[in-house]
Amino acid sequence: VVFVDNLYMYGPQSVPLVETMPLTDYGAKPAVRAALTRQWQAATGKVRFAALRAADFYGPGTTNAHLGTFAFAALARGKVPMLLDPPDTPHDFAYVPDFARGVVALLDAPDDAFGQAWHLPNAPTQTPRALLQQAADSIGVRLKLRALPFWAVDTLGLFVPDVRELKEMRFQWDRPYLVDASKFAKRFSFTPTPFAEGIAATMRSFKL
Repeated sequence: VVFVDNLYMYGPQSVPLVETMPLTDYGAKPAVRAALTRQWQAATGKVRFAALRAADFYGPGTTNAHLGTFAFAALARGKVPMLLDPPDTPHDFAYVPDFARGVVALLDAPDDAFGQAWHLPNAPTQTPRALLQQAADSIGVRLKLRALPFWAVDTLGLFVPDVRELKEMRFQWDRPYLVDASKFAKRFSFTPTPFAEGIAATMRSFKL
Protein backbone atom coordinates (compact mmCIF):
# COMPACT_ATOMS: atom_id res chain seq x y z
CA VAL A 1 0.00 0.00 0.00
CA VAL A 2 1.16 3.52 -0.82
CA PHE A 3 -0.88 5.95 1.26
CA VAL A 4 -1.31 9.40 -0.29
CA ASP A 5 -1.02 11.74 2.68
CA ASN A 6 -0.59 15.39 3.61
CA LEU A 7 1.64 17.09 6.20
CA TYR A 8 -0.89 17.96 8.89
CA MET A 9 0.47 15.43 11.39
CA TYR A 10 3.46 17.62 12.26
CA GLY A 11 1.34 20.49 13.56
CA PRO A 12 2.82 23.99 13.93
CA GLN A 13 6.53 24.12 13.09
CA SER A 14 9.02 26.91 12.50
CA VAL A 15 11.57 24.89 10.49
CA PRO A 16 11.35 22.83 7.29
CA LEU A 17 9.30 19.69 7.73
CA VAL A 18 11.18 16.39 7.80
CA GLU A 19 9.89 12.84 8.06
CA THR A 20 11.49 12.29 11.47
CA MET A 21 9.47 15.01 13.24
CA PRO A 22 7.28 13.79 16.11
CA LEU A 23 3.56 13.42 15.54
CA THR A 24 1.32 16.12 16.94
CA ASP A 25 -1.82 16.07 19.07
CA TYR A 26 -2.65 19.63 18.02
CA GLY A 27 -6.11 20.41 16.62
CA ALA A 28 -8.67 18.08 15.09
CA LYS A 29 -7.34 17.55 11.57
CA PRO A 30 -3.66 17.28 12.52
CA ALA A 31 -4.47 14.89 15.38
CA VAL A 32 -6.49 12.66 13.06
CA ARG A 33 -3.60 12.47 10.60
CA ALA A 34 -1.25 11.64 13.46
CA ALA A 35 -3.59 8.88 14.66
CA LEU A 36 -3.77 7.40 11.15
CA THR A 37 0.02 7.45 10.99
CA ARG A 38 0.30 5.57 14.28
CA GLN A 39 -2.13 2.95 12.96
CA TRP A 40 -0.15 2.13 9.83
CA GLN A 41 3.14 2.27 11.68
CA ALA A 42 1.78 -0.32 14.12
CA ALA A 43 0.80 -2.56 11.20
CA THR A 44 4.07 -2.41 9.26
CA GLY A 45 5.03 -5.89 10.38
CA LYS A 46 1.90 -7.26 8.70
CA VAL A 47 1.37 -4.88 5.78
CA ARG A 48 3.79 -3.62 3.12
CA PHE A 49 2.92 0.04 3.61
CA ALA A 50 4.50 3.41 2.83
CA ALA A 51 3.16 6.96 3.11
CA LEU A 52 3.88 9.65 0.53
CA ARG A 53 3.27 13.07 2.05
CA ALA A 54 2.90 16.23 0.02
CA ALA A 55 2.41 19.94 0.53
CA ASP A 56 -0.68 21.85 -0.63
CA PHE A 57 -1.29 20.82 -4.20
CA TYR A 58 -2.09 22.42 -7.55
CA GLY A 59 -2.42 21.13 -11.07
CA PRO A 60 -4.63 20.69 -14.14
CA GLY A 61 -8.29 20.48 -13.17
CA THR A 62 -7.48 20.75 -9.46
CA THR A 63 -10.21 22.89 -7.88
CA ASN A 64 -10.42 21.93 -4.20
CA ALA A 65 -7.18 23.61 -3.20
CA HIS A 66 -5.86 27.01 -2.12
CA LEU A 67 -4.69 27.63 -5.68
CA GLY A 68 -7.76 26.00 -7.22
CA THR A 69 -11.23 27.38 -7.91
CA PHE A 70 -10.69 30.84 -6.45
CA ALA A 71 -7.10 31.27 -7.63
CA PHE A 72 -5.78 29.72 -10.86
CA ALA A 73 -9.24 28.78 -12.16
CA ALA A 74 -10.64 32.24 -11.46
CA LEU A 75 -7.70 33.91 -13.19
CA ALA A 76 -8.01 31.64 -16.23
CA ARG A 77 -11.69 32.56 -16.55
CA GLY A 78 -11.11 36.31 -16.43
CA LYS A 79 -11.99 36.81 -12.77
CA VAL A 80 -9.98 38.30 -9.92
CA PRO A 81 -8.33 35.51 -7.88
CA MET A 82 -8.93 35.48 -4.14
CA LEU A 83 -6.76 33.95 -1.43
CA LEU A 84 -7.80 33.02 2.09
CA ASP A 85 -4.20 33.21 3.22
CA PRO A 86 -1.35 35.76 3.09
CA PRO A 87 -0.08 36.18 -0.48
CA ASP A 88 3.54 36.96 0.36
CA THR A 89 4.50 34.17 2.77
CA PRO A 90 6.84 31.56 1.25
CA HIS A 91 4.97 28.29 0.85
CA ASP A 92 5.74 24.97 -0.81
CA PHE A 93 3.24 23.54 -3.31
CA ALA A 94 3.11 20.06 -4.85
CA TYR A 95 2.16 19.46 -8.47
CA VAL A 96 -0.52 16.76 -8.73
CA PRO A 97 1.10 14.89 -11.67
CA ASP A 98 4.32 14.80 -9.62
CA PHE A 99 2.34 13.19 -6.81
CA ALA A 100 1.25 10.47 -9.25
CA ARG A 101 4.86 9.96 -10.37
CA GLY A 102 5.92 9.68 -6.75
CA VAL A 103 3.30 7.04 -6.00
CA VAL A 104 4.43 4.96 -8.99
CA ALA A 105 8.07 5.28 -7.90
CA LEU A 106 7.20 3.90 -4.47
CA LEU A 107 4.98 1.12 -5.83
CA ASP A 108 7.90 -0.03 -7.98
CA ALA A 109 10.43 0.26 -5.15
CA PRO A 110 11.97 -2.69 -3.28
CA ASP A 111 10.79 -3.68 0.18
CA ASP A 112 13.22 -1.45 2.05
CA ALA A 113 11.34 1.65 0.83
CA PHE A 114 8.27 0.54 2.80
CA GLY A 115 7.46 0.84 6.49
CA GLN A 116 8.24 4.56 6.42
CA ALA A 117 7.03 7.98 5.29
CA TRP A 118 8.41 10.01 2.40
CA HIS A 119 8.03 13.65 1.40
CA LEU A 120 7.30 14.51 -2.21
CA PRO A 121 9.79 17.01 -3.70
CA ASN A 122 8.46 20.39 -4.83
CA ALA A 123 9.69 23.02 -7.21
CA PRO A 124 11.73 25.75 -5.42
CA THR A 125 9.69 27.61 -2.80
CA GLN A 126 7.61 30.57 -3.95
CA THR A 127 4.89 32.79 -2.53
CA PRO A 128 1.26 32.49 -3.66
CA ARG A 129 1.50 35.96 -5.20
CA ALA A 130 4.56 34.98 -7.24
CA LEU A 131 2.81 31.86 -8.54
CA LEU A 132 -0.30 33.80 -9.48
CA GLN A 133 1.92 36.34 -11.24
CA GLN A 134 3.44 33.51 -13.28
CA ALA A 135 -0.07 32.31 -14.09
CA ALA A 136 -1.13 35.78 -15.21
CA ASP A 137 2.00 36.13 -17.35
CA SER A 138 1.33 32.75 -18.97
CA ILE A 139 -2.02 33.96 -20.32
CA GLY A 140 -0.98 37.54 -20.97
CA VAL A 141 -3.10 39.36 -18.40
CA ARG A 142 -2.37 41.80 -15.62
CA LEU A 143 -2.60 40.29 -12.15
CA LYS A 144 -5.21 41.69 -9.80
CA LEU A 145 -5.46 39.88 -6.49
CA ARG A 146 -7.69 39.85 -3.44
CA ALA A 147 -6.31 38.36 -0.23
CA LEU A 148 -8.44 38.25 2.90
CA PRO A 149 -6.70 39.07 6.20
CA PHE A 150 -7.04 36.53 8.99
CA TRP A 151 -9.69 38.58 10.80
CA ALA A 152 -11.86 38.62 7.67
CA VAL A 153 -11.48 34.86 7.25
CA ASP A 154 -12.55 34.42 10.88
CA THR A 155 -15.62 36.57 10.27
CA LEU A 156 -16.50 34.65 7.11
CA GLY A 157 -16.11 31.44 9.08
CA LEU A 158 -19.04 32.43 11.27
CA PHE A 159 -21.27 31.80 8.27
CA VAL A 160 -19.33 29.25 6.19
CA PRO A 161 -18.42 25.99 8.01
CA ASP A 162 -15.69 25.03 5.53
CA VAL A 163 -13.96 28.37 6.08
CA ARG A 164 -14.36 28.04 9.85
CA GLU A 165 -12.23 24.88 9.73
CA LEU A 166 -9.30 26.84 8.31
CA LYS A 167 -8.59 28.50 11.65
CA GLU A 168 -6.91 25.51 13.25
CA MET A 169 -4.76 25.09 10.12
CA ARG A 170 -3.50 28.67 10.20
CA PHE A 171 -0.04 27.47 11.14
CA GLN A 172 0.39 26.52 7.48
CA TRP A 173 -0.03 30.13 6.39
CA ASP A 174 1.09 32.46 9.20
CA ARG A 175 4.76 31.58 8.67
CA PRO A 176 6.95 30.14 5.89
CA TYR A 177 5.77 26.59 5.20
CA LEU A 178 8.70 24.57 3.88
CA VAL A 179 9.14 20.87 3.13
CA ASP A 180 12.42 18.97 3.23
CA ALA A 181 12.07 16.22 0.61
CA SER A 182 15.75 15.43 0.20
CA LYS A 183 15.28 11.80 1.25
CA PHE A 184 12.89 11.02 -1.60
CA ALA A 185 14.78 13.12 -4.16
CA LYS A 186 18.03 11.31 -3.42
CA ARG A 187 16.57 7.80 -3.28
CA PHE A 188 14.53 8.07 -6.49
CA SER A 189 16.53 10.71 -8.41
CA PHE A 190 13.28 12.64 -8.54
CA THR A 191 13.11 16.08 -10.17
CA PRO A 192 9.88 18.03 -9.55
CA THR A 193 8.11 19.78 -12.42
CA PRO A 194 9.15 23.46 -12.67
CA PHE A 195 6.41 25.94 -11.82
CA ALA A 196 6.59 27.47 -15.28
CA GLU A 197 5.60 24.15 -16.82
CA GLY A 198 3.08 23.12 -14.18
CA ILE A 199 1.31 26.48 -14.05
CA ALA A 200 1.05 26.69 -17.84
CA ALA A 201 -0.58 23.24 -17.96
CA THR A 202 -2.89 24.15 -15.09
CA MET A 203 -4.03 27.38 -16.72
CA ARG A 204 -4.68 25.61 -20.04
CA SER A 205 -6.90 23.10 -18.25
CA PHE A 206 -9.05 25.82 -16.73
CA LYS A 207 -9.42 27.71 -20.00
CA LEU A 208 -10.88 24.69 -21.82
